[in-house]
Amino acid sequence: MAETKTTKTYTRQDFTSDQAVRWCPGCGDYAILAQTQKVFPDLGVDKENFVFISGIGCSSRFPYYMDTYGFHTIHGRAPAIASGVKLANPELSVWVVTGDGDGLSIGGNHTIHLLRRNLDINVMLFNNRIYGLTKGQYSPTSEVGKVTKSTPMGSLDRPFNPLTLSLGAGATFVSRTIDKETKHLQDMIKRSHNHKGTSFMEIYQNCNIFNDGAFSPLTDRETKLETVLWLENNSPMIFGAEKNKGIRLEGNTPKVIEIGDKWSIDDVLVHDESDYVIASLLSNMTYNPDFPDPVGVLYAVEDTTYEDMMMDQLNEAVKKKDKGSIQDIINSGDTWVVK
Repeated sequence: MAETKTTKTYTRQDFTSDQAVRWCPGCGDYAILAQTQKVFPDLGVDKENFVFISGIGCSSRFPYYMDTYGFHTIHGRAPAIASGVKLANPELSVWVVTGDGDGLSIGGNHTIHLLRRNLDINVMLFNNRIYGLTKGQYSPTSEVGKVTKSTPMGSLDRPFNPLTLSLGAGATFVSRTIDKETKHLQDMIKRSHNHKGTSFMEIYQNCNIFNDGAFSPLTDRETKLETVLWLENNSPMIFGAEKNKGIRLEGNTPKVIEIGDKWSIDDVLVHDESDYVIASLLSNMTYNPDFPDPVGVLYAVEDTTYEDMMMDQLNEAVKKKDKGSIQDIINSGDTWVVK
């Protein structure tokens, strides 16, 4: 069953709740909230049909600030509860808001099963590479050697790569954006909503208290042209202040080349959102200092959603056995009368 459309006209204020926003001043969450509230009036959905579901963490206060239905659940369990909401109410537009700790540590198992099932649910994962709510411990996405309150000599863990993880789990839509790139963030929210199936959107989000500047190379004007690979479907993967660098495949291995005497634009790999191999290559550029960070839609394909398959099964069962009744089920089989 498709999400119902609306003929009503909304403004940003219609999606702004009366709750005081309680994030640290300067937190990247403010930008994400603002862009979501700006975009939602244009999505063509009745505000009563939006639901935000979160777990535990700084990002998980999000449902309080959206004037929609919402559910602030328990640690890591937002994907499971969102699945139930969508299956019981397929017409709703369901959004999961989570963080790198909530969604990839205690909630990692729920996240991967949501992605593999392909329910029509949108996941917004705020990645600040730190535990902010609990005051600065290393998280599943903190880089090797990260010095924090819980790793005073540096983290020994190899970090989870959210993009690689989501692709491996079978996600049909995988993207990345950045809190400070507000226009791009809006575009990714729209793309996520328009995708039929589970959309996974990683958002690089600055925690200015416990991990300030984690993404500065990707957001500072002086460096971002050299460090970000902006992805556009069917376009060559070029970057650099002079747009003179590109990604080229040598066999199955991506390489950074300089466009000029030796290489031309024709040697640069062209992005294809439907190509799983290209998406995998791009995702693995994360944490690799030899490559720019890919930002945009890495992968987008259409596939049957879980709720559609479930409804087909239910309809087939009704066709074969009729609707029946709960009382008949209770009275079926062996029964006892207690006197």
